[in-house]
Amino acid sequence: MRQAAIRRLRAWAARRHGRDSLPIKINRRRIYILPTRFGLMLAFVLVAMLMAGLNYNSNLGLAFAFLMVSVALVTMHHCNRNMLGLQVDVTTEVDAFAGREASFEFVLRNESNVERRDVEIRCLTASGIRSVAAKSSESIPVAVPVPQRGVARIEQFELRTRYPFGWFHAWTYVQGSLTAYVAPSPQGDRTLPSVGGVGTASRSEARGDEDFAGLRAYEPGVPLKHMAWKVLARGGEAAVQSYTSLASQPDWLEWSSLEGQETEMRLSQLCLWVLESDAAQRVYGLRIPGKEIPPGRGAAHRFACLRALALYGFAEPR
Repeated sequence: MRQAAIRRLRAWAARRHGRDSLPIKINRRRIYILPTRFGLMLAFVLVAMLMAGLNYNSNLGLAFAFLMVSVALVTMHHCNRNMLGLQVDVTTEVDAFAGREASFEFVLRNESNVERRDVEIRCLTASGIRSVAAKSSESIPVAVPVPQRGVARIEQFELRTRYPFGWFHAWTYVQGSLTAYVAPSPQGDRTLPSVGGVGTASRSEARGDEDFAGLRAYEPGVPLKHMAWKVLARGGEAAVQSYTSLASQPDWLEWSSLEGQETEMRLSQLCLWVLESDAAQRVYGLRIPGKEIPPGRGAAHRFACLRALALYGFAEPR
């Protein structure tokens, strides 16, 4: 019954506030507050004290009961104010691997002169908590488990606090669409394809990271170690040996090179190859059914390849 009530409340809040545009500032109409279990116990004790004070005509008991009621009211005000006026922002798109966690980076900004303490951000079952000093901001990473490959969406997250004494629970819902592109888990037993089709043995016989590309005419100033002395000894014209970098020759990570494996195993192997190629700073491209990413390198290229693997078999997000 409690979970059903929470779902109905979330749905009602989504209809009431509509889709939010981040960053968003928390105003009074968005904050809900209820007593916690400790607050309900306190209320029961205060009612009992009031009844006992009235029954036994105890002025001291009545005075203490009214004092505690006033403290509870002030505590409720401080709990509400702890979230009022806070600004929240978040990175709406992140990349992750299946079976691990997608880390969303939330930012809380406090433009007031009052410190906001113990503010918690909750996404599904994951949460993070921080205090935000006056006139400052704090970053809160929240790691959401993502067990399966594909696109994980979070349509709503929650800000809440129980400051100062835990007697009241103030919270608000933010209708911000968060997306995690979950690439397959990087694993496999196939070795990374060699650069430009050159085998490991041939590569070790080449000049370091270079491959012989032919001869070109001699130009003054060329180092003597690059001279083609055998050509000159046979009576030919002076020539210079030309080399091209193996790293500049693109690799193609091919779906077709993994025949005989299941779909998810192929995707996991390609994901592993993408990470290995990026770590080796190699120029590589990716070919999977329905998608071809031209050769490149760098962080942006790596993310493009990982997202292509994450979206394989799924519709493109809008």
